[in-house]
Amino acid sequence: MATPNPTTDEAPLRADAARNRERILAAAEAVFIERGADASLEDIAKRAKVGIGTLYRRFPNREALLAATSDDRLIALVDASRAADATRTPDEAIRAYVAALVTHATHYRGLAASLGAVLHSGTPGCHASRGEGQRLLARAQDAGIVRKDVDIDDIVCMVTAISLAIEQDPAAAARVDHRVGLFLDGIGAG
Repeated sequence: MATPNPTTDEAPLRADAARNRERILAAAEAVFIERGADASLEDIAKRAKVGIGTLYRRFPNREALLAATSDDRLIALVDASRAADATRTPDEAIRAYVAALVTHATHYRGLAASLGAVLHSGTPGCHASRGEGQRLLARAQDAGIVRKDVDIDDIVCMVTAISLAIEQDPAAAARVDHRVGLFLDGIGAG
């Protein structure tokens, strides 16, 4: 039975192609955790027991593979943000969301450097994550908390900068909320 391919508008995958895709994603998750986001795609293909051509047929570049391995985490991040929406002010909501994106961007060493491209990939999780970020940003702007000239790409740059700092100094992970606060205060409307 064919299963839908959530990363493209292509026809549903055949059962063997769907199994290969899942093996590639499982192998990529393991290899990225072990070696970082810049790990060899050939090593991922070997671990998945598929040819490199099969990997590239499903994931034409590293960012597409990183986006696919991030999908479930990003969807969970969006779900958590929406679930807490009624209990958070616009300021609290955007601060919590940005901090969660920083945590996501440090899941694999090296992911932060590709975060912008990953979030533009169009996978369901990446699309939902950008949409939620835009919604929270608009909510903060409407409340007068964030300047009107700030857009979601500015937020992604901020997340990338904080995440890269954590990669350089893992002890900085304890200061994520502080650094998010510094950035958000810096783009405040006041």
